Amino acid sequence: MDSPFRLSIVMPCLNEAETLEVCIRKARSFLDENQIEGEVIVADNGSADGSQAIAERNDARVVPVPVKGYGSALMGGIRAAQNEFVIMGDADDSYDFTALQPFVEALQNGADLVMGNRFKGGIKTGAMPFLHRYLGNPVLSGVARLFFKSDIGDFHCGLRGFRKSAILALDLQTTGMEFASEMVVKASMRGLNIVEVPTILYPDGRSRPPHLRTWSDGWRHLKFLLLYSPKWLFLYPGIVFVLFGAALSVPLIFGPLHFGRVNLDIHTLMYASLLILVGAQSVLFSLFAYVFGVNSNLLPRDKIAERFVRRVGLERGLILGAAMILLGLVSSVGAVVYWGEHRFGDIDPTFSMRLVIPGAVLFALGFETLFASFFLGVLDIQLKRNDS
Repeated sequence: MDSPFRLSIVMPCLNEAETLEVCIRKARSFLDENQIEGEVIVADNGSADGSQAIAERNDARVVPVPVKGYGSALMGGIRAAQNEFVIMGDADDSYDFTALQPFVEALQNGADLVMGNRFKGGIKTGAMPFLHRYLGNPVLSGVARLFFKSDIGDFHCGLRGFRKSAILALDLQTTGMEFASEMVVKASMRGLNIVEVPTILYPDGRSRPPHLRTWSDGWRHLKFLLLYSPKWLFLYPGIVFVLFGAALSVPLIFGPLHFGRVNLDIHTLMYASLLILVGAQSVLFSLFAYVFGVNSNLLPRDKIAERFVRRVGLERGLILGAAMILLGLVSSVGAVVYWGEHRFGDIDPTFSMRLVIPGAVLFALGFETLFASFFLGVLDIQLKRNDS
């Protein structure tokens, strides 16, 4: 190659003695055949089967990574890489390290992150378990595309290339298998140039079971996607709860609803009002999570969310909370007046509860808004400090 392209190939390793040598040889063959200056790094995560000696014998650089986990091993290897361009891949011989040219070309053309796509490249018989191929990967990749407006088709491919500086700037935190999702999610959120290339997945060359655990690692991936998307975790469900609860409770304040033989009355009103409270709390949590996430450099800034936080502010939030409490007081006074008209004795609950329940809900929403306004004010101090 005419350009001074230098490449580091990083392989995470935990007891990969069966397949490590063939992976290193393939990687070395690729570098030599394409006249690329490069290195092969084995990020060892505490192997006890002699993997370190195998790596050194095959002219690979061993980087010990004491903190356990797939993500920890990879980050240790990435940080130790001596070149700006890095390609990472598993050391189980499921990826062909002699077929890295599409990754190199994409990186040379300006990509910050190059993802392999096994569904476009081909999955050999026995290379991927049925649940992973038809449920786990498609569902998790689909959720990630929806949450983060990404067009990546295979979020969890273990073969990928990138600019070292771009990935280190993402400040990746996860140590386990969810590291694969975190890299793509943060790269998408930060607007990095992401390219996908077809990649063939071959059957694992090891005789022992893989480190991946279907349900626990799948849950860790899904949990990560939810935690990094406060809109989908808190905001959108909260809005749905508030709207549904309000649509049901407002008519019930004026009287029961009849749908054929089904009658909805004050009991439904109580649960619909509870739904409003839960929804409002969920919306507030989305604001807390957003401001905290931006302050902690975990989430990128969102113009709409930031404009809302700044426009509402502490003072407007206090006014809104006080207004809700006042309305709740009015409704509660009406209930007391009705009770007094009956000399504080037995009253018709189907009428009184139509005053008591809205009053209680408004009281609760008012105080929630007051407390949330103060808390957002505290968080916003740091947000403004980061702006300056």
